[in-house]
Amino acid sequence: MARKPPGKHRRREIRTVGLMIDLYQKHHPAADGDDKYRRLFDYAVNRLERCYFGEEKPACKHCPIHCYQPARREEIKAIMRWSGPRMLLRHPILAIRHLIDNHRPVPDYPAPKTDARK
Repeated sequence: MARKPPGKHRRREIRTVGLMIDLYQKHHPAADGDDKYRRLFDYAVNRLERCYFGEEKPACKHCPIHCYQPARREEIKAIMRWSGPRMLLRHPILAIRHLIDNHRPVPDYPAPKTDARK
């Protein structure tokens, strides 16, 4: 089954994450080259494309489903913590949209289906 392409909101999130990683990478070059950051970006894109909530997704830090692996989650948090304030100067519109998105309501998580055959 083919995945539905990301909509406007998720495309903007992918762009924002990519710019944050690029900004961080310029000031914190990895010892093993750029491959580390490319893999992290690919992982983030994969997570955004597979998000359970789709276009209604909340900010990842408020999401009831933590789909990032713990180590990757810490990596992206460190990058966002460092890049976030600097994004206001370099990409102010995207940064403000990202801040607004952080206040989106968290959609209800559906209750698990019960087995009616009991």
